[in-house]
Amino acid sequence: MKRTFAVCAGLLALAAPALAQSPVALVEEVQGKVTGAEFMDYVTPKTVIKLGDGGSVVISYMNSCRREKISGIGTVIVGTDESKVHLADLKAEKTDCDSKQAHATTKATSEVAATVLRSVDKSKDAGIKTQLTLYGTSPLFEVKGKGTLVVDRLDIRGERQQVEITGTQLKGRFYDFAGTNRALTPGGIYAATFASKKIVFQVDAQAKPGPTPIVGRLIRLQ
Repeated sequence: MKRTFAVCAGLLALAAPALAQSPVALVEEVQGKVTGAEFMDYVTPKTVIKLGDGGSVVISYMNSCRREKISGIGTVIVGTDESKVHLADLKAEKTDCDSKQAHATTKATSEVAATVLRSVDKSKDAGIKTQLTLYGTSPLFEVKGKGTLVVDRLDIRGERQQVEITGTQLKGRFYDFAGTNRALTPGGIYAATFASKKIVFQVDAQAKPGPTPIVGRLIRLQ
């Protein structure tokens, strides 16, 4: 009996990581007294966020592109595509974002991008397959560690931006083009490379520069 119990406990321990849920939303702003989440935290379903006096948060969902501003004393329970809010005030809007960004962090993403870069003819953009669309021209890159972040335009020769990442970026992970007055060209097709991570993306033709909603300009090179 004891042996059976031990085996079952071991199997449950092994299964636990597989049952862990993936992040569904990003906390874009935090003000005042807030517990359960911090600025630029990813949150999973059933995360509980409590707002105290003067507290407010902005939560952006990566799949539904729903952006919520929640303020006042109350409780927030993160859902899959939207939050459940008790007592606090909720204002929600739809923003432009690409739901593929929620999954654009794997080794497979980099392998696909590497294949595109090997085969692309930079004199023609018709055959360039992109993996993500940005709706702001000032990307916010999630990169961990130190190294050189390189952003090359693929559809037109000659445009390159290069940034030395020192490891001191926000929370050790986020480098914001908006914070350094950098911007890409609306409608352009680009490849971003950091260490072994790569992604090919397009900037929407109507995209604007500066600190537009983060969920619409986030690139996760993790």
